[in-house]
Amino acid sequence: MLVMEKAPAKINLSLDVLNKREDGYHDVEMVMTTIDLADRLELRELPADKIQLSLESRYVPSDERNLAYQAAILFKKTYNIKKGVHIQIDKSIPVSAGLAGGSADAAAVLRGLNRLWGLNIPLAELADLGSQLGADIAFCVHSKTAIAKGYGECIELLPAPPTCWVVLARPDIGVSSYTVFDQIKIPELQHPNTKQVLAALEERDFSKLCNHLGNALEPITFSMHPEVARLKEAMQLAGAEGVMMSGSGPTVFGLMKHHRKALRIYNSMRGFCKDVQLIRMLG
Repeated sequence: MLVMEKAPAKINLSLDVLNKREDGYHDVEMVMTTIDLADRLELRELPADKIQLSLESRYVPSDERNLAYQAAILFKKTYNIKKGVHIQIDKSIPVSAGLAGGSADAAAVLRGLNRLWGLNIPLAELADLGSQLGADIAFCVHSKTAIAKGYGECIELLPAPPTCWVVLARPDIGVSSYTVFDQIKIPELQHPNTKQVLAALEERDFSKLCNHLGNALEPITFSMHPEVARLKEAMQLAGAEGVMMSGSGPTVFGLMKHHRKALRIYNSMRGFCKDVQLIRMLG
């Protein structure tokens, strides 16, 4: 039996860090949605009780270090599955880009194994399971639009964003979220107006959404990687209606209501970096 799963990337519409907990994690408040950039997974049952992971990427391991592999181990252990699976991942989401590519793959494995073995486990339970492996996995299991709280494990679904185009621009660097979070000084953070982002989604108000995008991690990543700040400024000057860094970076995205303007900004940004994409919002 073969099961196929799509693993969409995410972008943050708002990212706030509230405090640092005693367990070392940070309490966050993040509004996230999905975009039409996705990895694709094929899961096929094996006769032997083992996990095989195949993918073509110089930057992504295909063993126990991979979140998708860890998700398969956790799923089999939790539900006492004595069967094997081969997982093929076709990567489109760049690595260490602030787009949750690894988390999306892990979430797709949880959904795919649930279907492959006919367990009918609710998504909310799979999201709780995934949160044991990574902060973004709970969101990626649902793969819609949501606000995430706690360290990312508490998910509340939200209305989808207004229909729009997204230009993604990624400089040729990777950013470690661990390194960025390690530099956080809570009293110095500039907190985004999450309430206005939520109101924009409720009202499906594109202009309000663009005006209230906010990411408390931007100043930290910008200080470590000034090219990310320059990329954001270039996209703003090009005329994008809302511009922000996603996650801990380095990907910068711009939102546009109309395709003609989005195409013009896409062409403009190709002069600043090689990895530029024009895609639709999903959510």
